[in-house]
Amino acid sequence: MVSNVNVDKNGAGARGSSYKWVALSVVVISSLMGSINMSIVLISLPAIFNGIHINPLTSFQYLLWILMGYGLVTATLLLSFGRLSDMYGRVKMFRLGFLIFTLGSILLYLTPSTGDAGAIEIIAFRVIQAVGSALFMANSAAILTDAFSPNERGKALGLNMVAFTTGQFIGLILGGVLAYFDWRFVFLVSVPFGLLGTIWSYLKLEETSIPVPDTKIDIWGNLTFVVSITLLLLGVTYGLMPYGNDPMGWSNPWVIASMVIGVVLLLLFLFIESRVESPMFRLDLFKIRMFSYANVASLLSALSRGGMMFMLILLLQGVWLPLHGYSYESTPFWAGVYMLPLTAGIAIMGPISGSLSDKYGPRWIATIGMVISAISFLILAVLPYNFSYWELGLTIFMMGIGGGMFGSPNTASIMNSVPPHERGVASGMMYTIVNTAFTASMAIFFTIVIVGITQQFPEAITASLTSIGVSQLAPSMSSIPPTGALFSAFLGYNPVEAMLSALPPALVATIPSSTLTTLTGTTWFPSTFAVAFMPSLQTSFFIGALLCAIAAVLSALRGERYIHEEEIFIDSAAGKKN
Repeated sequence: MVSNVNVDKNGAGARGSSYKWVALSVVVISSLMGSINMSIVLISLPAIFNGIHINPLTSFQYLLWILMGYGLVTATLLLSFGRLSDMYGRVKMFRLGFLIFTLGSILLYLTPSTGDAGAIEIIAFRVIQAVGSALFMANSAAILTDAFSPNERGKALGLNMVAFTTGQFIGLILGGVLAYFDWRFVFLVSVPFGLLGTIWSYLKLEETSIPVPDTKIDIWGNLTFVVSITLLLLGVTYGLMPYGNDPMGWSNPWVIASMVIGVVLLLLFLFIESRVESPMFRLDLFKIRMFSYANVASLLSALSRGGMMFMLILLLQGVWLPLHGYSYESTPFWAGVYMLPLTAGIAIMGPISGSLSDKYGPRWIATIGMVISAISFLILAVLPYNFSYWELGLTIFMMGIGGGMFGSPNTASIMNSVPPHERGVASGMMYTIVNTAFTASMAIFFTIVIVGITQQFPEAITASLTSIGVSQLAPSMSSIPPTGALFSAFLGYNPVEAMLSALPPALVATIPSSTLTTLTGTTWFPSTFAVAFMPSLQTSFFIGALLCAIAAVLSALRGERYIHEEEIFIDSAAGKKN
């Protein structure tokens, strides 16, 4: 059912000019809260696991679920929440998101148990956080689009992008400081943001959209989508875990079954959506050229960027930082600091590109952004592992500039292209596509790297051990799955100590103390690991460049500026003349 929505030419309705800044302030609080939560948990994982008395290297499933469970739940709920927001009110759902997220943060702070029970509780409370995050994420772009006129939406979305990237930096700093005192403070920090956002949104945020409560709920569409995405993302998650003697789980029958059934149900979902009266996934919106090309370009951009972040962090923590004298314990924090040029590029260019797209349209600004990103990937692919930092810093700053040029203009073009009463579902579709692509990107890039390391690490470690006179360790150490060493470095543990702990004590006792010092130092493992790591890392960066190049082509094909309200206004004016 389509509601009759009366919108003026500017799409801002009759609201006062100050309201748009109120709406932006509330959405900015949600973006800050969400991005701080993402980066602060990432940097604090060792402290969290120590706090609940679990060794993450022997409890890989908990580590993976804390890392990816939040994104999995968010991705499965965004689409449903976007549709429900169009039906019952975006602001109502947005406020509820703040409340639920705050409740999840309080529960995480109060986590009562330790050991396996504590890990399961943290995962469960993170799921509650994810439900709240999905509620406000599905509505943030729609609320800004409702509040701002078409000639200011790109700027508003760009400023929100600045808030999100700033939150990532704040989370890194806060995580490094708070985890030192108590791991629970890492979760408590979200509570003030949540309380402020909840109170501020209830006092100031207005329901500017026109809800359509008599629209039928797409029950079968919701069920098939949630189950299909859940199965696919579960398959991806467990596909990254070791299975038997294999370093990854892609040969696990349960993973294969999960992926196959997920794909079948996803195809069934698309069939259902083409038949039901009120679909939650509006396939007809893809008839709008701007909407379809911008969303596919966004999909490809997210596929390139999701894995890229993880790969660069592994490069810094596993190779470059130890080689330059940083202890393994300090590498999670410093990797975040050394990634700041990427954040700075996005923060600088986000609002600028948004304002420019408001004036000149998104087509060429977003396209140039993807071209810059593709070039950045190519530069990353040819960097040696022992690069000078200015080379990496300038490259990722350039990549941030490209991402900033693409992000806010592309989002604004998607939201501008749909009717006002479809903005909730359009926002949900957009973020579902991006979140799912981010998770898939991590799986793709991580699989490429693990396969490459598995093939080359045994030879590299055998040659390196022979060169320092402990060839007797080669058969045992080369047979250890590389994922353990990889995640040791990622979590700030010494990867060689983790590998030695898996060997028979009698064998470790044969190692001379001077050689043991060499092995557990900060140069032997990075130099050895880089030999096996860099070829597959370069392959993943070349794939990232290709994805960005295709996204640039699609971005250029989207056409010139298209704003639904203006088209309706023009058509209405032409009708009156006739």
